[in-house]
Amino acid sequence: MKQSLQIRMGQHLAMTPQLQQAIKLLQLSSLELQHEIQEALDSNMMLEIADEEPAAAANQPTDLAAPAETTATAQTEYGELRDMDAPADIPSELAVDVSWEDVYDSLSSAASSPAGGDSHDDYVFQGIAGENLHDQLAWQMELARFSDRDYAIATALIDSINEDGYLSSTLEDIHQGLAQQIQSLELDEVKAVLHRIQNFEPPGIGAVDLADCLRIQLKQLPEDTPFRDQALQLVERHLDQLARKDVAGLKRGLGVDDAALAGIVTLVRSLEPKPGRRIPADDSQYITPDVYVVRQGNRWVVRLNPEIAPKLRVNPLYSGMVKRADTSTDNATMRHHLQEARWFIKSLQSRNETLLKVARSIIDRQQAFLDEGAMAMKPMVLRDIAEEVGMHESTISRVTTQKYLHTPNGIFEFKYFFSSHVSTQGGGECSATAIKAFLKQIVEQEDARKPLSDEAIAKQLQARGINVARRTIAKYREAMAIPPSSERKQIF
Repeated sequence: MKQSLQIRMGQHLAMTPQLQQAIKLLQLSSLELQHEIQEALDSNMMLEIADEEPAAAANQPTDLAAPAETTATAQTEYGELRDMDAPADIPSELAVDVSWEDVYDSLSSAASSPAGGDSHDDYVFQGIAGENLHDQLAWQMELARFSDRDYAIATALIDSINEDGYLSSTLEDIHQGLAQQIQSLELDEVKAVLHRIQNFEPPGIGAVDLADCLRIQLKQLPEDTPFRDQALQLVERHLDQLARKDVAGLKRGLGVDDAALAGIVTLVRSLEPKPGRRIPADDSQYITPDVYVVRQGNRWVVRLNPEIAPKLRVNPLYSGMVKRADTSTDNATMRHHLQEARWFIKSLQSRNETLLKVARSIIDRQQAFLDEGAMAMKPMVLRDIAEEVGMHESTISRVTTQKYLHTPNGIFEFKYFFSSHVSTQGGGECSATAIKAFLKQIVEQEDARKPLSDEAIAKQLQARGINVARRTIAKYREAMAIPPSSERKQIF
């Protein structure tokens, strides 16, 4: 086949660097956005935090009944473009075939390498991680008086304890692994050290199974605790009968009546089956809401959280130093910085405007939820909001991911307000979130001795006009971690 050159004309979609950056900022959470803004301030001489000024109109509570703000008003929310003295010949956009990295690759490198070669970054959060279960056990081990030999055994045992507080390896396996390091090590030595660790906090730590965990906790109770001896007998010999709720077998095995059996079971249920979860494994994560919803009179108003990002502007001093016809390297760098600052502020303004618009649309549709709670939630999908605000569903998905709304009923992620619908007998629709709220209410109000089956719950919902099948109730119940009726039944 003969090779040849041909010229063809065609149309295709391409994203400009401005659009790439706007999409990137749109999908960031509030914490990630603060980090992105700080990086931009560190790497761009043209960007600076604006001085405190009177709040702009967009920062005031937004009436749901009022018309949407103009673009100029919304753009004063978090950033102001103050570069009136800047040269007018600097283009506001780049060609679509230019990527953001190609234009500002040198700036990104400068941001990642602090000036002077110092690896210390004052803006990196140097937090101290919270202590987990193994840290707590190691701290208690240091306070205990272990010999060097027992210290090595205790270290191996603590390393074998999982997050629930149980030994993940058998004592034989631990002994076999330590026998290669400690001469003449006996299995009884490992057991003796384990018994000392089992006296650490939290109670029940280092158990080999559930019965052992409960036994350890009962042993640590005062001897005069009511039903303590019978409870020890139950967990050591009749734990499987308790799991099957074999009342007759438990009464025969323990030789007690109904009242005494109820007291024994109550004592056992007061114990912790997973002692490791008393110490959280991860640090607490705090949520910063992006939008506040407050009630003013008989209306719900929406406003952005002014704390999630500082107000930015272009430094007028540096922007005035850019020369029109100067082609030197320094002047070109300053022009690039100015271009980047303009784009960043515009992208930030676009993000805030879109976030506020979507939040207003959600609250406008879900005012019944704010007034009455989750049972009044209305069905809503991404398409509903996308059509109302005139955006694509993928854009709405980015806006609602990791964005949080502060309401009088609590803090919720934007996605919480989206749910499928179930038809009602009156021809309307009921949200899946509302059905889950009804399900939770019914289970909380049921008789614990005669819990309702999924079929019975479905009939109760049908009596309220909600057409829902039994298998749908089972699906929602499992999603809410509600056990079936056989496991919810309480006979003591």
